[in-house]
Amino acid sequence: MSSATTQPQTQRGRKRRTKAGRSNAWWRHVVALIMCVFALFPLVYALSSSLSEAGSLMGSNQLFATVTGANYQQLFSDPQTPFMRWFVNSLVIAGATALGTTLMGAAAAYAFSRFRFNGRRKGLMSLLVIQMFPQLLAFVAIFLLLFAISGVYPFLGLNSRMGLIAVYLGGALGANTFLMYGFFNTIPRDIDEAATIDGASHAQIYWTMILPLVRPILVVVAMLSFIMAFSDFLLAQIVLQDPSQYTLAVGLYEFVSVQFGEDWGVFSAGAIIAALPVMLLFLFLQRYIVAGLTGGAVKG
Repeated sequence: MSSATTQPQTQRGRKRRTKAGRSNAWWRHVVALIMCVFALFPLVYALSSSLSEAGSLMGSNQLFATVTGANYQQLFSDPQTPFMRWFVNSLVIAGATALGTTLMGAAAAYAFSRFRFNGRRKGLMSLLVIQMFPQLLAFVAIFLLLFAISGVYPFLGLNSRMGLIAVYLGGALGANTFLMYGFFNTIPRDIDEAATIDGASHAQIYWTMILPLVRPILVVVAMLSFIMAFSDFLLAQIVLQDPSQYTLAVGLYEFVSVQFGEDWGVFSAGAIIAALPVMLLFLFLQRYIVAGLTGGAVKG
């Protein structure tokens, strides 16, 4: 009898707690709605400007008052501003940067995580100290270095995509190595020892066993590197000087410069199109993001 009466009371208690939790959670939905509006309004405003006839951000205060595709047509038809070439340049530079950064960072993180060698701690500390300095301090040195390299290896100097990729690879190596290092430490060393007993080499262990296990962090690092290189403006503007070599960020600036008449409508149209690759990356890789960012925090 006591167990029969206790069960309905327990169920009623659970229902009351569930109702109380629902009644107290309404403010969370309100906060989430406000944050969504705050985040989406600039995107909606830019989309309205790209579809406006006025060609100005000030003329699009009334959202979608006029809808036209003239800005998008001008974006692809103007011979002075090769938008598709800029788009391809950005994809090539960002893709090469993402691939190179992931491979280099993974190799460095694997070495620091699995091997014990002289200077290991000093190397990790050096990478950490270098990341503390703002990147702006290196712009003058990067320009002078690439200018000097241009006289010897033009394909790695100023106004070259390879030179810009090399700068991106060097700048992102430290942070990505630390990010991967924490994730590599979560993989038990027993796997390496068992594979070594079976006769596997370090290369076989690294490529066939460790890398598949750390796939989430590889995806996260590749995605962050791609977004960084795809949206960068300052370094790309310093290195690239020929309009045919421009990236998308540098090229879009031409639409709002004094030389081309500050056409904000066309600029907004280009910005909307430029957001598509990043948005697609997040949609296809979102299941790896949380696992990759939080996995390395379990074990240092």
